Amino acid sequence: MTDQLALEGPAPKKSSPIPVIGAVAVLSLLGLGGGWFVGKMLFVPAPPASTATAVPAPAPEAPAETAAAGGHEAPKAEAHGEAPKGEGHGAAAGPSLVNLDPIITNLGYPAENWVRLELALQFNGPSDPALVQELHQELMAYVRTVPLQQIQGPRGFQYLRDDLTEIVDLRSKGRVSKVLFKTFVIE
Repeated sequence: MTDQLALEGPAPKKSSPIPVIGAVAVLSLLGLGGGWFVGKMLFVPAPPASTATAVPAPAPEAPAETAAAGGHEAPKAEAHGEAPKGEGHGAAAGPSLVNLDPIITNLGYPAENWVRLELALQFNGPSDPALVQELHQELMAYVRTVPLQQIQGPRGFQYLRDDLTEIVDLRSKGRVSKVLFKTFVIE
Protein backbone atom coordinates (compact mmCIF):
# COMPACT_ATOMS: atom_id res chain seq x y z
CA MET A 1 0.00 0.00 0.00
CA THR A 2 2.86 2.36 0.64
CA ASP A 3 4.09 1.58 -2.84
CA GLN A 4 0.80 2.72 -4.23
CA LEU A 5 0.93 6.02 -2.33
CA ALA A 6 4.52 6.55 -3.42
CA LEU A 7 3.57 6.05 -7.07
CA GLU A 8 0.59 8.41 -6.88
CA GLY A 9 2.54 11.10 -5.12
CA PRO A 10 1.12 13.72 -2.85
CA ALA A 11 -2.59 14.50 -3.12
CA PRO A 12 -3.31 17.27 -5.64
CA LYS A 13 -4.14 20.66 -4.19
CA LYS A 14 -7.57 22.07 -4.79
CA SER A 15 -7.42 25.08 -7.12
CA SER A 16 -8.65 28.35 -5.75
CA PRO A 17 -11.78 29.88 -7.36
CA ILE A 18 -10.36 33.40 -6.97
CA PRO A 19 -8.47 33.48 -10.35
CA VAL A 20 -11.57 32.21 -12.21
CA ILE A 21 -13.82 34.78 -10.53
CA GLY A 22 -11.28 37.52 -11.30
CA ALA A 23 -11.08 36.49 -14.98
CA VAL A 24 -14.88 36.44 -15.31
CA ALA A 25 -15.13 39.88 -13.66
CA VAL A 26 -12.48 41.39 -15.97
CA LEU A 27 -14.13 39.93 -19.08
CA SER A 28 -17.55 41.16 -17.92
CA LEU A 29 -16.21 44.69 -17.43
CA LEU A 30 -14.58 44.60 -20.87
CA GLY A 31 -17.85 43.42 -22.40
CA LEU A 32 -19.84 46.16 -20.65
CA GLY A 33 -17.34 48.82 -21.68
CA GLY A 34 -17.29 47.62 -25.28
CA GLY A 35 -21.09 47.51 -25.40
CA TRP A 36 -21.32 51.03 -24.00
CA PHE A 37 -18.77 52.30 -26.53
CA VAL A 38 -20.53 50.67 -29.51
CA GLY A 39 -23.88 51.93 -28.22
CA LYS A 40 -22.56 55.49 -28.06
CA MET A 41 -21.16 55.19 -31.59
CA LEU A 42 -24.40 53.83 -33.08
CA PHE A 43 -26.89 55.94 -31.10
CA VAL A 44 -28.61 58.58 -33.21
CA PRO A 45 -30.21 61.25 -31.03
CA ALA A 46 -33.83 62.13 -31.77
CA PRO A 47 -34.27 65.41 -33.60
CA PRO A 48 -35.44 68.30 -31.45
CA ALA A 49 -39.17 68.78 -31.31
CA SER A 50 -40.20 71.00 -34.17
CA THR A 51 -43.01 73.48 -34.18
CA ALA A 52 -44.93 71.25 -36.59
CA THR A 53 -45.34 68.52 -33.99
CA ALA A 54 -46.08 70.95 -31.17
CA VAL A 55 -48.88 72.72 -33.06
CA PRO A 56 -51.81 70.42 -33.77
CA ALA A 57 -53.26 70.42 -37.26
CA PRO A 58 -56.65 72.12 -37.61
CA ALA A 59 -59.58 69.77 -37.18
CA PRO A 60 -61.33 68.74 -40.42
CA GLU A 61 -64.69 69.82 -38.97
CA ALA A 62 -63.64 73.45 -38.42
CA PRO A 63 -63.56 74.48 -42.13
CA ALA A 64 -66.87 72.69 -42.76
CA GLU A 65 -68.55 74.49 -39.84
CA THR A 66 -67.22 77.85 -40.99
CA ALA A 67 -68.38 77.20 -44.52
CA ALA A 68 -71.81 76.06 -43.31
CA ALA A 69 -72.22 79.31 -41.39
CA GLY A 70 -71.36 81.27 -44.53
CA GLY A 71 -73.92 79.38 -46.60
CA HIS A 72 -71.57 77.63 -49.04
CA GLU A 73 -69.93 74.21 -49.10
CA ALA A 74 -66.26 73.90 -48.12
CA PRO A 75 -63.85 72.58 -50.77
CA LYS A 76 -62.65 69.04 -50.14
CA ALA A 77 -59.01 70.11 -50.31
CA GLU A 78 -59.40 72.29 -47.21
CA ALA A 79 -61.03 69.46 -45.25
CA HIS A 80 -57.92 67.31 -45.77
CA GLY A 81 -55.39 70.00 -44.91
CA GLU A 82 -54.50 70.70 -48.53
CA ALA A 83 -54.42 74.19 -49.89
CA PRO A 84 -57.21 74.70 -52.41
CA LYS A 85 -56.05 75.56 -55.89
CA GLY A 86 -56.23 79.24 -56.64
CA GLU A 87 -56.38 80.38 -53.01
CA GLY A 88 -52.93 81.04 -51.64
CA HIS A 89 -53.88 83.35 -48.77
CA GLY A 90 -56.05 80.83 -46.88
CA ALA A 91 -53.31 78.17 -46.67
CA ALA A 92 -50.77 80.41 -44.91
CA ALA A 93 -52.30 79.83 -41.48
CA GLY A 94 -51.63 76.10 -41.06
CA PRO A 95 -49.76 73.15 -42.51
CA SER A 96 -50.39 72.25 -46.11
CA LEU A 97 -50.18 68.90 -47.87
CA VAL A 98 -48.80 68.83 -51.41
CA ASN A 99 -48.96 65.77 -53.68
CA LEU A 100 -45.86 65.33 -55.81
CA ASP A 101 -46.15 64.19 -59.39
CA PRO A 102 -45.51 60.44 -59.63
CA ILE A 103 -41.85 59.48 -59.91
CA ILE A 104 -41.59 56.85 -62.64
CA THR A 105 -38.05 55.83 -63.53
CA ASN A 106 -35.79 52.85 -63.96
CA LEU A 107 -33.56 51.71 -61.11
CA GLY A 108 -29.78 51.96 -61.03
CA TYR A 109 -29.30 48.19 -61.36
CA PRO A 110 -30.76 46.21 -63.09
CA ALA A 111 -31.80 48.90 -65.54
CA GLU A 112 -34.77 46.89 -66.82
CA ASN A 113 -36.59 47.27 -63.45
CA TRP A 114 -38.87 50.27 -63.09
CA VAL A 115 -40.22 51.98 -59.99
CA ARG A 116 -43.32 54.12 -59.50
CA LEU A 117 -43.32 56.24 -56.39
CA GLU A 118 -46.10 58.62 -55.35
CA LEU A 119 -45.31 60.92 -52.43
CA ALA A 120 -46.95 63.75 -50.55
CA LEU A 121 -45.12 66.44 -48.59
CA GLN A 122 -46.54 68.10 -45.50
CA PHE A 123 -45.27 71.66 -45.23
CA ASN A 124 -45.16 73.49 -41.90
CA GLY A 125 -46.72 76.57 -43.51
CA PRO A 126 -47.61 77.56 -47.04
CA SER A 127 -46.13 75.42 -49.80
CA ASP A 128 -43.62 76.76 -52.30
CA PRO A 129 -44.16 75.46 -55.87
CA ALA A 130 -40.50 76.07 -56.80
CA LEU A 131 -39.33 74.06 -53.80
CA VAL A 132 -41.81 71.29 -54.63
CA GLN A 133 -40.40 70.98 -58.16
CA GLU A 134 -36.82 71.03 -56.86
CA LEU A 135 -37.61 68.27 -54.35
CA HIS A 136 -39.34 66.22 -57.06
CA GLN A 137 -36.24 66.41 -59.27
CA GLU A 138 -33.88 65.59 -56.37
CA LEU A 139 -35.93 62.57 -55.33
CA MET A 140 -36.15 61.28 -58.91
CA ALA A 141 -32.38 61.67 -59.36
CA TYR A 142 -31.78 59.70 -56.16
CA VAL A 143 -34.19 56.88 -57.05
CA ARG A 144 -32.41 56.46 -60.41
CA THR A 145 -29.20 55.58 -58.56
CA VAL A 146 -30.68 52.98 -56.21
CA PRO A 147 -30.06 49.30 -57.05
CA LEU A 148 -32.90 46.81 -56.64
CA GLN A 149 -31.01 44.82 -53.99
CA GLN A 150 -30.84 47.89 -51.75
CA ILE A 151 -34.62 48.35 -51.54
CA GLN A 152 -35.80 44.75 -51.34
CA GLY A 153 -37.79 43.72 -48.31
CA PRO A 154 -39.13 45.74 -45.41
CA ARG A 155 -35.69 46.82 -44.21
CA GLY A 156 -34.78 48.05 -47.69
CA PHE A 157 -38.02 50.01 -47.91
CA GLN A 158 -37.29 51.62 -44.52
CA TYR A 159 -33.81 52.60 -45.74
CA LEU A 160 -35.30 54.15 -48.88
CA ARG A 161 -37.86 56.00 -46.79
CA ASP A 162 -35.14 57.32 -44.46
CA ASP A 163 -32.98 58.40 -47.41
CA LEU A 164 -35.82 60.26 -49.12
CA THR A 165 -36.81 61.94 -45.84
CA GLU A 166 -33.22 63.03 -45.29
CA ILE A 167 -33.01 64.51 -48.80
CA VAL A 168 -36.24 66.44 -48.25
CA ASP A 169 -35.08 67.68 -44.83
CA LEU A 170 -31.77 68.92 -46.20
CA ARG A 171 -33.24 70.63 -49.27
CA SER A 172 -36.26 72.19 -47.58
CA LYS A 173 -34.31 73.38 -44.51
CA GLY A 174 -37.06 72.28 -42.13
CA ARG A 175 -40.02 73.64 -44.09
CA VAL A 176 -41.32 70.12 -44.77
CA SER A 177 -42.38 68.21 -41.66
CA LYS A 178 -43.34 64.83 -43.18
CA VAL A 179 -42.84 62.76 -46.30
CA LEU A 180 -45.83 60.50 -46.88
CA PHE A 181 -45.69 57.46 -49.18
CA LYS A 182 -48.85 56.90 -51.18
CA THR A 183 -47.66 54.30 -53.72
CA PHE A 184 -44.48 52.28 -54.12
CA VAL A 185 -44.39 49.77 -56.99
CA ILE A 186 -41.39 47.98 -58.50
CA GLU A 187 -41.90 46.34 -61.86
